Amino acid sequence: MATIVMERIGRVFISLQQIRGVPQMLTEAAPSMPGTVRDIEVPHYFRERYVSTGYRPLNQNWRYYFLSLFQRHNETINVWTHLLAFLVLLVKLRQLSETVEFVSDPHSWPLLVLIVSSLTYSACSVAAHLLGSKSEMCHYTLFFLDYVGVAQYQYGSAIVHFYYAVDESLHRYVHGIFMPTATVLSCLSCLGCCYGKYCNHSLPTWVRKVCQVVPSALAYMWDSSPVAKRLMSWSSASNDTAYIYHFGQVAFFLSCAFFFTYPLLERCFPGRCDFMGQSHQMFHIFLSCCTLCQIHASHLDFVGRRKLYSSLHKSGEAALFVGLYVVTLVVCVLIVAFMLRKVKQVLDFNAKSK
Repeated sequence: MATIVMERIGRVFISLQQIRGVPQMLTEAAPSMPGTVRDIEVPHYFRERYVSTGYRPLNQNWRYYFLSLFQRHNETINVWTHLLAFLVLLVKLRQLSETVEFVSDPHSWPLLVLIVSSLTYSACSVAAHLLGSKSEMCHYTLFFLDYVGVAQYQYGSAIVHFYYAVDESLHRYVHGIFMPTATVLSCLSCLGCCYGKYCNHSLPTWVRKVCQVVPSALAYMWDSSPVAKRLMSWSSASNDTAYIYHFGQVAFFLSCAFFFTYPLLERCFPGRCDFMGQSHQMFHIFLSCCTLCQIHASHLDFVGRRKLYSSLHKSGEAALFVGLYVVTLVVCVLIVAFMLRKVKQVLDFNAKSK
């Protein structure tokens, strides 16, 4: 008996020694990581207002930018907030797939589009913030793709709101135009964000924000109108728990819209939010909370309002709306391709004029 105990203790001791050696193994495996630089050492369109340090140097190898996931810089929190959200959304999809027949039930397809679009925008955001410092062209390419992620998520929001949350009176007036309009507004949002990013080297910051915020605000107001109308008809006597999550998603979205538009924290505490506390980080957190509330509310509506939405939406509408989602993606990708051509022309011109 004593021999068995000693053997087990020896194994534990060996395991502890191996664990203690992990940091050294990682250090030897990783290349020497260049330190971060100040804002004056990177091109001006890489800079964020009131953030003066923590920028990663350009033109390093790809391995450096991937490994910077574990480095302290001014994009670390932006990467991790949406990376964690992506993992939580994957878990949520797995949980829902145990009770929802996503393949055989067409009425579940809008919910699936919302989850897929949420995963897509989170992944695009992670890629943009993690790898966007590689070069000027990579920066524009990845952030343009990030805007595609935002645009297709706007469409994903529209489809669940119109399919599950709409009431009969609003459906009567907008059933033929709601989703095509949502497609148009999503594409305009992508175009506005890309154009604002493209012009940020030549126009004031507020002009870029107008280009990005106004189309997105119009899309949000249209996409969320079924939810807004439903919330306005809320009664304290109602026992529908979906109302709580709809209220939550609206509150979280308004909060993230404020922090996206106005850099409150870094303006009030300049130089103290270079790593943690930036308004864009708060935007990421509130947007992730908004998305989770939205998915939960939509699932509750999917389960609890089936009789209503089954009578409102004709057979085949769900497939049509999924088709419009694909159209939205294709158009947004074409917009990005067009804007990248213009970016390349500007970068080539700047390189020749040096």
